[in-house]
Amino acid sequence: MTLILALKWMDEKGEGVVISSDSRATVGPVSYETRKVYPIILKSGEDYVPLAVAGGAGDASIIKQCYRICEKILVDTSVKEWYGCTPSFDQFEGVVSRIESRFIERFRALRDNGIEPDFSMILASVDYNGRASIYVFDDKGLAEPVHDNPGFAVIGKGFFTGGNLLLRLLGYSPQESSKLDLGALSTFIIDVVSEIDPAVGPFIGESYFMRVEDGKVVLGPLKEEAVKEYKEKIQRRKEILRKIWRLLDSIGEDKVEAEIEEFVKKLKTEVK
Repeated sequence: MTLILALKWMDEKGEGVVISSDSRATVGPVSYETRKVYPIILKSGEDYVPLAVAGGAGDASIIKQCYRICEKILVDTSVKEWYGCTPSFDQFEGVVSRIESRFIERFRALRDNGIEPDFSMILASVDYNGRASIYVFDDKGLAEPVHDNPGFAVIGKGFFTGGNLLLRLLGYSPQESSKLDLGALSTFIIDVVSEIDPAVGPFIGESYFMRVEDGKVVLGPLKEEAVKEYKEKIQRRKEILRKIWRLLDSIGEDKVEAEIEEFVKKLKTEVK
């Protein structure tokens, strides 16, 4: 199975999307490592134009077929209708409708042949105005927009074993995302869920960030050196959280909260 997170990132300059995944696939009693986040890019001469990024959970063969459907529709549409550019927010909404129709047709054919598809997928993009789109496709092929409400998506078996719970417990919201390290947040959630769910693997660096930089849409993976840094950071954060919990038991919530508020007040004074 799997755990895939798509988190909207916002600041005064615009929006971005971070998509991260574990790396474990399970078929019966056999588990193996596989990549689950798929960037969709148009090659235009020497340039590469990012169109979208997808992440799928469920049957590997169906997911790969759906990636190819998304890629073909997006690339063909970009060449024929968008002048080889990243789609606008409205253009992406329109192409999602086309993809949805193809998925519905494909899944109907599978069911007619007695095959029940195990499938869910996130498809996200960011346009040149810095507006993010996040859609979740279900096992019927239907797409639901989640970029405005709730502003994030969690799919895969790990959703039920703690992914969504941890995201809410740690206080993620798109409006506060510019203050958060979304790479660390994604790494923490995937690693913690992997410790209790054998079907979810630890985070090994499969994460892509789509955003606007200097007026240009860019899409890139997490660098190898950053993966090591995040893994070390997450280990420390786990221990810090355990220490805070022990303090709550030993000296009480009022004292711990007062100390934290005093520390935050001191930090704000130093920044000024």
